[in-house]
Amino acid sequence: MGCFLVTVAEAAVTTVITKAVEAREKKRGVLKTNTEAHAAESALDTKIPFSRKLKWLNNLLWGGSFLLAFEHIWSGEVVPWFPFLTAAGSKETAIEMLREMATSGVAMAVLVTVFWVGMVLVSNAIEKRAQKETAVPVEEGAV
Repeated sequence: MGCFLVTVAEAAVTTVITKAVEAREKKRGVLKTNTEAHAAESALDTKIPFSRKLKWLNNLLWGGSFLLAFEHIWSGEVVPWFPFLTAAGSKETAIEMLREMATSGVAMAVLVTVFWVGMVLVSNAIEKRAQKETAVPVEEGAV
């Protein structure tokens, strides 16, 4: 019914947060433009900025929300006239819709976010391994 609205809300919030983090990274010089990123000698020399990792979450949330909204339109649960959600037409169905949003919608949003956290952890592990492999070993006795 309206479960996709929970992921839309989370996607909107994370989009705003991403823009703020991106602006902070540009100010600090952490975030490079596309031409600077391509000019880097090796992808192993640079870390993936956190704003780009947040964009992964945004893409997951917006994409999933779009697909869920399409499915709800297809099944006739979302209509182009007020109140837009057919379940919002009466008190009984509105309560059922809010219950579904609180259970299914929140569960989907949490699951996507947990999956993204896993992606970030794997990415961080790969970055650390790459940094260790490219680190220049210090010779004993060298000053």
